Amino acid sequence: MTSSVQRVLAERRHQLILRALRSGGPAAVTDLSEQLGVSPATIRRDLVRLEEEGLLTRVHGGAVVDEGDQPFAEVAEVRVAEKDAIAATAASMVRDGQSVLLDIGTTAYRLARQLHGRRLTVITSNLVVYEELADDEGIELVLLGGMVRREYRSLVGFLTEDNLRQLHADWLFLGTSGVRPGGQVMDTTVVEVPVKRAMIKASDRVVLLADSAKFPGTGMARVCGPGELDVLVTNGPVDQSTCSSLEEAGVEVVTARGA
Repeated sequence: MTSSVQRVLAERRHQLILRALRSGGPAAVTDLSEQLGVSPATIRRDLVRLEEEGLLTRVHGGAVVDEGDQPFAEVAEVRVAEKDAIAATAASMVRDGQSVLLDIGTTAYRLARQLHGRRLTVITSNLVVYEELADDEGIELVLLGGMVRREYRSLVGFLTEDNLRQLHADWLFLGTSGVRPGGQVMDTTVVEVPVKRAMIKASDRVVLLADSAKFPGTGMARVCGPGELDVLVTNGPVDQSTCSSLEEAGVEVVTARGA
């Protein structure tokens, strides 16, 4: 095999490794080896190279991606069935006539798809949610202002936060990149955190939408603690440490139907 072919294959592996870490959180060398069909030794060499390039952090037995600004379209393709189950359960909590605040992210988008035909007010900084509901005349749609993050299809900044201070919602459906064992809700992108915190303050009830890959998931920036949540909707069992922290804070843990 020529060196140029080897280089191309290595670059392709690197892309697949980063995609797996971004979509699924921390991964073990053995898991990546099985997914990509190469030896653990090859994966270890790839991880060393990617860490040298500042694209990931090696941890014991595997690696994690610390930055979370991956394209929306890439994230939208993973764990769709799990997100749909979570979205359907979340949508069933809302009564017609209520106001709903939808966070950024792909699970909020899947939830928006469940709201068609309802008589609701939907407030969002998620441009994909806006596009999904724009033609639904039964929904009063409020798009928050702000600076556009094109790759992640969201609005952020002081304008978004200022808009939220003038609004009120019955429900907030909040996304996350990771939930720590103590119940701390994390995010990978610092610029999103003030918007998420403003959403929490603007809402009566806060529902965290988190599939099983988000425990512990990723994220270096703290959004909130368990005491600021009312409900967690997930698609599988939550580890005992996290579950205990949530229950002690009075958070209702709901397993999505059909998950």
